[in-house]
Amino acid sequence: MTEETNSVPGKLDGREVEAGIGTAFRADQAKPADADAVMRLLVRTAEWFRSLGSTQWQALLAGEDSHRTVEAISRGDVYVFRPQGEEAIAGMVMLLREPSAWDRELWGAEGHASAVYLHRLAIDRETAGRGLGGRIMRWVETDVRFPGKDRIRLDCLADNPVLNAFYAGLGYMYEGRAENANGSYSKYEKRLRS
Repeated sequence: MTEETNSVPGKLDGREVEAGIGTAFRADQAKPADADAVMRLLVRTAEWFRSLGSTQWQALLAGEDSHRTVEAISRGDVYVFRPQGEEAIAGMVMLLREPSAWDRELWGAEGHASAVYLHRLAIDRETAGRGLGGRIMRWVETDVRFPGKDRIRLDCLADNPVLNAFYAGLGYMYEGRAENANGSYSKYEKRLRS
């Protein structure tokens, strides 16, 4: 059985988007009208992390957003994933073409020109367990093209074994740890096929 693809049409701010993530979900570039729903999803995800004993994204619960999500939506750097035929957001991801201050702090001065920085992969808890996180990651790797970029970089809390295993299982190479005032982070990178 061939899986039908759904696409974000055409070229988006210099990014070519070729295909979608299958028949159950569709990918859309987040619009300013999505900002409240996106922020609610992020806060709910931070609450879920806290319920598991993780401090990942806890600043969001205090109203702090180091990745400036609303601004990223305005720049076209946030993508949302919705069940087919629905408007509710089931998942999201932020893809930064330019490193944020956070990225520069964790990654140092090298390699930024060729990297896309992935942040805020979040899945609604009602959708969890359906493989959407892995589908979004594959979509990012194969269906979005950023001219001049040949790798994806991301980070997660070093003491979160589930997230570290998730990214390693998707073929992301561990690039070491970095510390900042918020904790210790594992850095991962994956080269994109040309």
